[in-house]
Amino acid sequence: MNINRLFRRSRIRLAFWYVLVMGTILSLSGFVVYRSIVQSNWVALEREIESIAGTLHDSLEPMLPVTGDPAIVLQQIFPDLCLVGKACTVNPTLIQRHTIGISDRSIYYIRLFDHHGKLLTFSANQPPYLPNTLTSPDWQTINTSNGMRYRQFTTILHSAGGHNLEGHNHDSWGYLQIGRTLASLDAETRRIQWILAIGFPVALGLVVVSSWWLSGLAMQPIYQSYQQQQQFTANAAHELRSPLASLLATVEALLRVREPDPSHLQTMLPTIERQGRRLSHLIKDLLLLASLEQNETPVPFLPCCLNDLVVDLTEEFLELAVAADIQLTSKVPSVMIYVLGNESQLYRMVSNLIANAIQYTPAGGSVTVRLEPRDRKAVIAVKDTGIGIPTDQQGRIFDRFYRVDGDRSRKTGGTGLGLAIAHAIALKHQARIKIESQVEQGSLFTVELETVVS
Repeated sequence: MNINRLFRRSRIRLAFWYVLVMGTILSLSGFVVYRSIVQSNWVALEREIESIAGTLHDSLEPMLPVTGDPAIVLQQIFPDLCLVGKACTVNPTLIQRHTIGISDRSIYYIRLFDHHGKLLTFSANQPPYLPNTLTSPDWQTINTSNGMRYRQFTTILHSAGGHNLEGHNHDSWGYLQIGRTLASLDAETRRIQWILAIGFPVALGLVVVSSWWLSGLAMQPIYQSYQQQQQFTANAAHELRSPLASLLATVEALLRVREPDPSHLQTMLPTIERQGRRLSHLIKDLLLLASLEQNETPVPFLPCCLNDLVVDLTEEFLELAVAADIQLTSKVPSVMIYVLGNESQLYRMVSNLIANAIQYTPAGGSVTVRLEPRDRKAVIAVKDTGIGIPTDQQGRIFDRFYRVDGDRSRKTGGTGLGLAIAHAIALKHQARIKIESQVEQGSLFTVELETVVS
């Protein structure tokens, strides 16, 4: 399968799941917000109706008639209400309107019933075709033929004397019913529905775009890692192919000769040994690098003396430096410097830096290894007077199998993994490794490690 097609499909699937999850969250959030707003508006409206009904109830009960015609008395108390069975021609004054506690007559209506549930008086703006008898003693929602909705509330009224007009005792004088139009509430609900209907597709579209972008960001390091793995595989195959080809060619040459000359054997056997050692070193470096990156068997860090480490490595590489006509020196302070780490790995890191400096320094040059304390840190600096590294290639020298001068490196026997291993060890020890270099003027590698009290 095409790799680009595979990653593109993976990106599409990842973006799809982003959209699905975010779309579900947005839908649930929008529904919850919508229901919360509608419910809160509904509760606020019912509280408003109850508050007005309670005010009217407390104001009316002391004035309710005990004897006489209730219609005449109610007409005096409520001049803006209509009497059942009579023409409704009322025109109350402003003061009379406020006597019942309702200023906005367009959205509220009032109805009064006797204790039998028979309608006595009503507001002129009440919904059409309402029954003249009490049907429900509690909350009720009314739907009219013209699509209007009303919410009404009924409460019991008691007279001051506690008995009815004919002189018989009753639990109540009658009922007060107050209603309110739901036009404003329905308009607000429709407005919220329109906002959600328009806003949700827009938000979902933004989620789709951002999901595609985020999936690309998420896939980018995976794609880069895959590319690096491919490059590493190709480089490793290339590095292994050369010594293997040389080794097989030498062996085949020996096998073709029926009676090989001992002098030829003395010439070919060192070649086989050299290529075998090169393969062995390459495989060991690959295994070490893999173990450093995977950290499968972590070893606890212990205090390590960097003074002894630098001195030992300088003595170890002195013979190699003398053979290459290079002056190798070290500068170590008298104060002992300790760091927490794996001593063998730190030894390998500094060893690779020194070996790299010697390999790329021409005869007559010098390599200096310096150790010094600096602000609670230990700084190991390896400076050479070698060929240097171009500025545009300094960012890649820690890549595996990367060589500034591939031909020269192969002649010196390098595998191209020394600096990569040193960088991996530095990262494992939470250290920083930096490079400063100029072409034909040499390079300076520095490693900063956290120190501990000795």
